Amino acid sequence: MDRNHVVREIVIKALKEDIGKGDITTESIFTQHHNSRGQIVAKEKGIIAGLDVARMVFSLVDPAVKLIAKMPDGEEIKDMPLVVAEVEGPTRGILQGERVALNFIQRLSGIATRTRRYVEAVKDYPVRITDTRKTTPGLRILEKYAVSVGGGINHRFGLYDTPMIKDNHIIAAGSIREAVRKVREKAPFTVKIEVEVSSLEQVQEALAEKVDIIMLDNMSLDMIKEGVSLVNGQALVEASGGITLINIKQVAAAGVDYISVGELTHHIKSLDVSMEL
Repeated sequence: MDRNHVVREIVIKALKEDIGKGDITTESIFTQHHNSRGQIVAKEKGIIAGLDVARMVFSLVDPAVKLIAKMPDGEEIKDMPLVVAEVEGPTRGILQGERVALNFIQRLSGIATRTRRYVEAVKDYPVRITDTRKTTPGLRILEKYAVSVGGGINHRFGLYDTPMIKDNHIIAAGSIREAVRKVREKAPFTVKIEVEVSSLEQVQEALAEKVDIIMLDNMSLDMIKEGVSLVNGQALVEASGGITLINIKQVAAAGVDYISVGELTHHIKSLDVSMEL
């Protein structure tokens, strides 16, 4: 996957959606030769992300517009208001790219900020926070990037990169054993196989098939502890489902290796960021 190409296509679509046939207001007021300078200002504490995407937005609108980042993605915003970037160049280009650039920064910074809160909550435990496929359609590569900026790690990017046998696969195949057997017949031997389980009996079934990762899905804390005890190092253990900032420390203390949190990307408050000329 060519990340830059994918991101570029996302940005082009966003600009087409916003500008359409042209910016009737800006083009009526300013000539092509009118220049301005501005600042992108964060008005809320959090983790900044998406400045490179914003730079791409402006460069695609008008290559003469320059964005100068004042901090790298991943840096914490502690004092507000804080200038996170400066823009300069043709006024038309700045104003036409403003909303799209800010939308990306706000959304990605919100994800990075939320992720950092989860990562910090379990910093005393040997566990990693990972995302899910619960992303905004068409924006997965950017939203997963924001998770990594916040200190999380990426789960699979799509159905194509890691065999993950979920509940409906098991139901349709008839058993964990049958589902695993069929995956092993088709998948390269170099890939890891993950199985989602919802009971301790299924944990034992998955262990019997010597899978690489066992996901304990929507289990109570007591069941998670029992599941980790059953696995006893024979596979990696991931906990998922119903995990929030309220209970994540207890889940981490249960001894799992990974905790996947859908909320990182699908339940997000965008960071308050604006542009001032």
